[in-house]
Amino acid sequence: MTNVLKMDCVPDKDDLPPEGTRRLVNGEERVIYDGYWIKTYHVPADTLDAKKKLIDALTRRLFNHTEHGLNIPGTRLTEARQAYSDEPDLSKRRIKGAMLAGALFNRAADIFRKLVELQACGIEILSDNPLMRECGRCLIEAMELGRNVLHRSGEEGIDELWGEPFRAFSIPLEDFYESRYIKIGQAMRDIDRIAAAMIKNFAQLPSFIGIEQVIRDLADAAKIKTETLRTDPAIFDVWAIMVTAGERLADLTPNPVATDTKASIHHDVAQGLQLIRRGRDLIFYVTRARTPMPKSTAEFIRHCETYLGTGQAPLMASYLPD
Repeated sequence: MTNVLKMDCVPDKDDLPPEGTRRLVNGEERVIYDGYWIKTYHVPADTLDAKKKLIDALTRRLFNHTEHGLNIPGTRLTEARQAYSDEPDLSKRRIKGAMLAGALFNRAADIFRKLVELQACGIEILSDNPLMRECGRCLIEAMELGRNVLHRSGEEGIDELWGEPFRAFSIPLEDFYESRYIKIGQAMRDIDRIAAAMIKNFAQLPSFIGIEQVIRDLADAAKIKTETLRTDPAIFDVWAIMVTAGERLADLTPNPVATDTKASIHHDVAQGLQLIRRGRDLIFYVTRARTPMPKSTAEFIRHCETYLGTGQAPLMASYLPD
């Protein structure tokens, strides 16, 4: 029997409490956003050290989900800026701008580390400290440059990843954590939309009868993974369940069916399998980033509808930065 994690849910959406309401569900505090009861975590004390650790984690997360080659050390900021300024080719300038954004993020993290060290020595660090202002300027510039950077998949960019370190720097940690729950709810919504599109457009086809439960297993596991921090002891089971659910979907064997020569549409099974695997990958992208990918989600849904209507799966378009 497959071990699948299930989300706690409220059966009637009309009876949902206001967004941000907290309740104990099975002994755990959860907060509701977008109709999902999301697991909450303890907010650390709002100190420079806590913010440093959070910004370090957000910076690592950023480089993990964006294009390769952007993790430029802060010590090379001057070089990165010069390379960006001197580049006349627009395509190369975009990439060098992304590399400059990476250097700016790392410079901000370098500054924060030193400020925390000074604070540990008993030196009071005020909000108007010149280094604090410089840290903020680096994060703002990086955020502006990062808006044209693509997700590692080569599809759309995720602006949210570039804005998070600056928000962590500029607002109380409690407010930052609350903003993350909002994004997690939106990510869960996109996971359900992707799964629903696959079920609607594939489950009715003879070659893919029985696919619905496999898709639901992945979506359920993905939503649990989205709300679970990597430091949570449950992560070992949560991640293992999601990966194996994804493997079952990717390894799906279509049902052997005789070709109906009278059918108005012949569905290319190989293309259908490829589209299903793209849906699996997209669910993983959204889950790991813990933020919605609206362009990719909308386009994938259109491709599923096109496959049902024509029997052919369109090639995925390459996203260019806006």
